[in-house]
Amino acid sequence: QEKKPVDPMSLIRLGRLSPEEEFPVLSRNYTCMAQILTLPMYKRQFNRATDSGFIFDDVIRPGLEDPGESSGPMSVGCVAGDGQSYIVFCDFFDRVLELYHKGYRRASTQRSDFNYDNLKGGDDFDSQYVTSCEVCVGRNVEDFSFPPHCSRGERRQLLSLADKAFRQLSEEIPGTLVSLQQLATDRAQLGCVGLPVDTPSAAMLRTGVARDWPDARAVWISKDESLVVLINIEEHLQLISTRKDDNIKKAFECVCTTLRKLEELYKRLRHPFVWKDHLGYVLSSPAEVGTGLRASVRVALKHIQHHWQLGNILDRLRLRLAHTGCAAGGVCEVFNAQTIGFTEVELLQFLVDGVKLLIVMDKTLGQPDGTIDHLIPAHK
Repeated sequence: QEKKPVDPMSLIRLGRLSPEEEFPVLSRNYTCMAQILTLPMYKRQFNRATDSGFIFDDVIRPGLEDPGESSGPMSVGCVAGDGQSYIVFCDFFDRVLELYHKGYRRASTQRSDFNYDNLKGGDDFDSQYVTSCEVCVGRNVEDFSFPPHCSRGERRQLLSLADKAFRQLSEEIPGTLVSLQQLATDRAQLGCVGLPVDTPSAAMLRTGVARDWPDARAVWISKDESLVVLINIEEHLQLISTRKDDNIKKAFECVCTTLRKLEELYKRLRHPFVWKDHLGYVLSSPAEVGTGLRASVRVALKHIQHHWQLGNILDRLRLRLAHTGCAAGGVCEVFNAQTIGFTEVELLQFLVDGVKLLIVMDKTLGQPDGTIDHLIPAHK
């Protein structure tokens, strides 16, 4: 007779009391986690764990350490320690995805499209408004825990795997793999990485990705510095193409081309990227699953950023706007609000079309008696 698999929780003796006594205080917590989590749900998740030992209190810890603000953008307030987390705690994570990603359903299936030729525009912004752009895509590798939970040994194995993959990649796309320890002493290269090498950020400390910093962390930098790949930072891999002009299509092409080659290399090494039909590419943060894509444009918007309809307009365009640095010439960062429910090309198209519309609106508001009521779009 076949033996039943051992429940990982039966092997762990945690000094915990009952779910009722352990339930967190959420009254002043403004994260997605707090909006969804109830005592009955907490009871259902309480005695569950993934095979690697990630429990539900690990899932919700980031949101308890940073409860957010009532007036600020809502964060997910949770994290996955491995790909299995989304299965073991699906009752919770599926609700987070639906709330954060504006209605992504449990029965939905994610699609992927990295054919950059399908993107219309992206190389034709008004250069007087758009100052720079960036495309970032994250990936995690099968058979390893994610950075918030992985052990030192796993992290070092992942770096060894990356070393093999990037040696082969460099035969086609010249580049150099540099450890964070080496990078800390080479200030010339630090500029193109944009990473806090000496001290990890507060957000990285909260999610647990900064443990044993900077052990087994590295960066691959292409020879022409058009692409940087972060290894073992917030995800196993993060490909980032940053441009100091308005050509986001070129940045997208750079990421797509390299990602296709890396995906094939990792498959040959028998460690493909984590993909599930419902979730798409699986990342540690539910805010990033699906495509793992974050694309942003820095654009000068002196007038529209103060308009009372801005929030509604951004929701309709499926975009977000960060006011950081807006004091200097009204420069803001506009980026995609969702990462799941649409393909990579569709998300980039939302950004390209949306930024163009925001520029038109900003110009209109700059005119005497300018009104934008006729420009407000239907929901994307």
